[in-house]
Amino acid sequence: MEKKVIGRIDKADFPSLHLKEIAIKIDTGAYTSSIHCNNIIEKDDGIHCTFLDDEHPDYNGKEFIFEDYDITFVRSSNGIIQKRYLVQSNIKLFQKIYKITLSLSDRQEMRYPVLIGRKFLTKKFIVDTELIDVSFNMK
Repeated sequence: MEKKVIGRIDKADFPSLHLKEIAIKIDTGAYTSSIHCNNIIEKDDGIHCTFLDDEHPDYNGKEFIFEDYDITFVRSSNGIIQKRYLVQSNIKLFQKIYKITLSLSDRQEMRYPVLIGRKFLTKKFIVDTELIDVSFNMK
């Protein structure tokens, strides 16, 4: 498979979540990808959470329920270990839909609502940190 060149930030669609043009940050230092949610609660019917993205008033505060999920423990860059829920979704980049595993995390202090990590990038993309919105500009 030929690898595509992607920049350090871009915009992506998440078709199964009905989200379009969401800002993403490419982070080769992170292993897993994550999506900014809060009010993450485990209930009998699945994980309930609220998506947060101030740039998209239509999506900001959108509630999700994930029936299928896994639990993992993630060590942050400052060494703190957190319990995280992992969900399966898909992402559209370069007009192609890929499967992606996302951890649900409160990224309130972060600028981008979605972080894309190495696990997703490997064997698909090469990161050029000088570029931005490469996939989005191909729409």
